[in-house]
Amino acid sequence: MRLDKFLCDCTSGTRSKLKKDIKAGQVTVNGNTVLKPEQHIDEKADEIFYKGQRCVYEQFVYYMLHKPSGVVSATEDAHERTVIDLMGDERRDDLFPVGRLDKDTEGLLLITNDGVLAHELLSPAKHVEKEYECHLAESFDEKQKERLEQGVDIGEKSLTMPAVVHTLDDKMIALTITEGKFHQVKRMLHAVGNEVVYLKRIRMGSLMLDAELPKGSYRRLTEEELDGIFRRDK
Repeated sequence: MRLDKFLCDCTSGTRSKLKKDIKAGQVTVNGNTVLKPEQHIDEKADEIFYKGQRCVYEQFVYYMLHKPSGVVSATEDAHERTVIDLMGDERRDDLFPVGRLDKDTEGLLLITNDGVLAHELLSPAKHVEKEYECHLAESFDEKQKERLEQGVDIGEKSLTMPAVVHTLDDKMIALTITEGKFHQVKRMLHAVGNEVVYLKRIRMGSLMLDAELPKGSYRRLTEEELDGIFRRDK
C-alpha cells in the first residue's frame, strides 16, 4: 500500500495535506524518515509514526450512523451533503453506506468498507429484514394491515413480499420488509390508501438503531453487534 493512502485511511487528514507532511519529514517508517508519499509500505508489519503518533491500520471498519433528514446516502454528491460527510475524524477514502435511505428518511445506516458484508446484507436472495417506524397521514386499520401482510402491488412485475406489521398508534406502525425496492415503504403504504409523512429505519437484520445515538452522530459497532451481523447466516 502507498504510504499516503495508508495515512489517509488511518487519520482524518486529506491526501494532499498528508503528502505535504510526508515531504516535510513528519512521517517515519520503521524509525526512518520517509519523504516520498508514493513509497509502498507493509501496513501489517511496518511501524509507521505520523507527527510522533503511531498509526495502526484496520482493514475493515464498521460504524452505526443515525442518519438525519436532509443528507443523501452516498459517498459523494456535487450538490448535497452526504452521510460520509458526517463521519468527521473517522472519515476515510473507502467508506460507504450499506444500502440507501431517502433524503428525507432518518434512522439506521451501517457505514463500512467491507464490500463482502455489504453484499450479504443487500442481496435480495438473503432476505435481510429492514424494520421501519412509519408515521402516517391517515388512520391505520386492520384492512390495510392485512393487505401489507399479504403483499401489495406497487407497480412491479410481482407483488411485494409479505411484510410484518405492528400497530403502534392510530397513525403509526412498525413495518418490516425483506426487499429494498425504490421508495418501497412509501409505495406500499400508498398502495393501501395511506401516505407516509415520516419514516425512520430502526433495524437492519440483527442490528438495532441505538436509541441513545443522536441524529447525525455515529459510533463504532460493538463486538456484540458485530457478532450478530456476522453470525446471521450461520
